[in-house]
Amino acid sequence: MAASEENNALFPIFVLTMIALPLVPYTFVNLYYTFRKKTADINCRCSVCFRSGKYRKSLFRRISNFSTYSNLTVVLLWVVVVLLALYIKHVNVEIQIFEPFSILGLESGASDSEIKKAYRRLSILYHPDKNPDPEAHKYFIDFISKAYQALTDPISRENFEKYGHPDGRQGLQMGIALPEFLLNIDGASGGVLLLGIVGVCIILPLTITVIYLSRSSKYTGNYVMHHTMYAYYHFMKPSLAPSKVMEVLIRAAEYMEIPVRRTDEESLQKLFLLVRSELNLDLRNIRQEQAKFWKQHPALVKSELLMQAHLTRETAALSPYLQRDFKKMLALAPRLLEELMKMAIIPRTQQGHGWLRPAIGVIELSQSIIQAVPLSARKATGASSEGYGPFLQLPHFSETVVKKISRKKVRTFQDLRDMKPQERAELLTQVAGFTANESQDVEVVLEMMPSISIDITCETEGEEGIQEGDIVTMQAWITLHRWNNLIAALPHSPYFPFEKEENFWLLLADSSSNDVWMSQKVNFMDESTAIIAASKAIQESKEGSGATAKEIKAAVKEAIDKVKAGSRLVMSKFQAPSEGNYSLTSYCLCDSWIGCDSKTNIRLKVLKRSRAGTRNFVAADEIPSLEDGVEEEEEEGEDDYDEDYESEYSEDDEDVKGKDAKRAVANGSAQVRGDGSSSDGSGSDEN
Repeated sequence: MAASEENNALFPIFVLTMIALPLVPYTFVNLYYTFRKKTADINCRCSVCFRSGKYRKSLFRRISNFSTYSNLTVVLLWVVVVLLALYIKHVNVEIQIFEPFSILGLESGASDSEIKKAYRRLSILYHPDKNPDPEAHKYFIDFISKAYQALTDPISRENFEKYGHPDGRQGLQMGIALPEFLLNIDGASGGVLLLGIVGVCIILPLTITVIYLSRSSKYTGNYVMHHTMYAYYHFMKPSLAPSKVMEVLIRAAEYMEIPVRRTDEESLQKLFLLVRSELNLDLRNIRQEQAKFWKQHPALVKSELLMQAHLTRETAALSPYLQRDFKKMLALAPRLLEELMKMAIIPRTQQGHGWLRPAIGVIELSQSIIQAVPLSARKATGASSEGYGPFLQLPHFSETVVKKISRKKVRTFQDLRDMKPQERAELLTQVAGFTANESQDVEVVLEMMPSISIDITCETEGEEGIQEGDIVTMQAWITLHRWNNLIAALPHSPYFPFEKEENFWLLLADSSSNDVWMSQKVNFMDESTAIIAASKAIQESKEGSGATAKEIKAAVKEAIDKVKAGSRLVMSKFQAPSEGNYSLTSYCLCDSWIGCDSKTNIRLKVLKRSRAGTRNFVAADEIPSLEDGVEEEEEEGEDDYDEDYESEYSEDDEDVKGKDAKRAVANGSAQVRGDGSSSDGSGSDEN
């Protein structure tokens, strides 16, 4: 019985220990990383973003940000720990050690006469003849009599002095820290115990496993449904125009599962009238086109109308139910667009190349969704080759404002960025009619916009030139700069209701054949991960070239300094194609800002495969200039693409953008600035 009571007392301690072992270190690690985060604001501070409430630190938002499943679980476990500690404090019974002198009320080493006197005194109080209380009787037998015997009987006293007990050596008693009812398997409780063990140890884990596997089997590693991936792969075409990418995006299974209610019909009809100009309908047969549009699957109609409502900023007309569906669509959009981008650049050809045109279209759609800019606003106009879309991402700008400032020869977005702050403020206040605060908002956003420069090199390690079949190593340093000197920042996107990190896609492509040779996503938010990746890549590259330990250390240190200064390293390998001259283009595309991309042309010279030791040497002056290469591409380029509106990367825009200075680049070595111009890098190969 005593062992059973001891087990009952130990069970709460056992549970407390099992919970505290993982909980305490997990909590301290989370607190460490929480307080270790930088306190600098990386979000936009303009008044438009402030009024949107997306970054406002209200009490409700703080509670919402804290109320994640992991945080709530940690808090709940700490509540359980506190309750268990209080319970143990109140119910824990101190284990009484057999001390005969203490039981008789004597000090250690008392004489026999003192022991007898103390025994007689306690017998008067606890002897059954003197005290009828059963507890007194039990105490007299178990403690007083044994204590007197242990101190007066020679054998008992010897056992006590040797083994701590008058009965001699005691066997080791072990218990299990479980409640008593779990150990009592007699009668009906045995069946209950068996059912409990089967349910907790077998049925419950199997149920959880089946539910998890049934749900996880629908999704990829990026939490995108497999049906979505199949649809994107099927509908992705090499000649997919940017405006047609929307039709592929809305075919996601996640969007198809959004319910279409009968109550939504009236709101969707009104929404159709507001966004009809953005639906690519043939105005010559408008009635037939409208009927054809409404005959589509209801989920497709709803998804496209809601997305167009976001692009045209016409969401005020949405009903509460549509608002909820609308926010769900936008929450899924970045993830779906990333997977759609992967479907565009996935190897499709025999050479393992992806498709350039749909990849550019996906990025442009992503930019428009984040900035809430209609695709029609990016069509080339007479005043600008890039349309007025880039201006609409600035606060307080509209098409009317763009027309006003265009009269002052500010016809492109880059013209506005190149102006001095004072001149820009005078233009906005005097011509556009902005207030001083509105003009300051524009400056805040312009300071947040990134400017990208690229230093890219393609070469065969340890060789003079590139021969067909060689493994070519592409090394690119992508450097980001902002006017406010931030590296990691969140884009200005007041109409996008969720936080969105900037992502950049580096593409090495052949625009004439629509092939993407290499692609890589780049992020500037996590500096520590970038340092580790750059250090490892540089170290492996230097070790492969036979550099000394001192040279490797210096190169790694230089790479770390570059990363801390705002650069990211991208290294990739591809197999050199057959002999010939290749006019490649490197793109660095931002998925969150319009007009912040970088582009340059690279001439890649591939030599004929020669025998060992007889590799050809090509002088740099034998390589044609990029101007000649661009003209050849324009003459030989494909014209069969569906041109709904001109992409800012289309080859037809090269003549319009006469400001882009292009120079010769030998064997893929170039240094690219954020304005799209290129110049010879200091590390260019002299082949």
